[in-house]
Amino acid sequence: MLVCRGIRGATTTKENTDTAIYAATRELLTQLIEANHIVEENVAAAYFTVTTDLNAAYPAAAARQLGWNDAALMCSTEIPVPGSLSSCIRVMVLYNTEKSQQDMVNIYLNGTDVLRKQGVESI
Repeated sequence: MLVCRGIRGATTTKENTDTAIYAATRELLTQLIEANHIVEENVAAAYFTVTTDLNAAYPAAAARQLGWNDAALMCSTEIPVPGSLSSCIRVMVLYNTEKSQQDMVNIYLNGTDVLRKQGVESI
């Protein structure tokens, strides 16, 4: 039975250009696709956020470049928490699969592994 699972990922880019944003997003999505054996037809949706310093392009356009033509895609800006990581692109892919949530592989590239630790200390 297929159920919807969340897969997370993040990366950073060195420039606020459409080329850099698309390249970083494609790299992130390609690794998510490979690690989770994602088939486009089972992607329900992908929600992208960018930090406020990235405004040259929509990262969802990179997903379209990879052939995600039928999935619902959306972009927004990340909450600008003081001291948070800059030039960051995040994604949450909602994927229909028979795998358990524990089997989903989240990908954090280019210094974004610190995001996994944010907020934990304050709980």
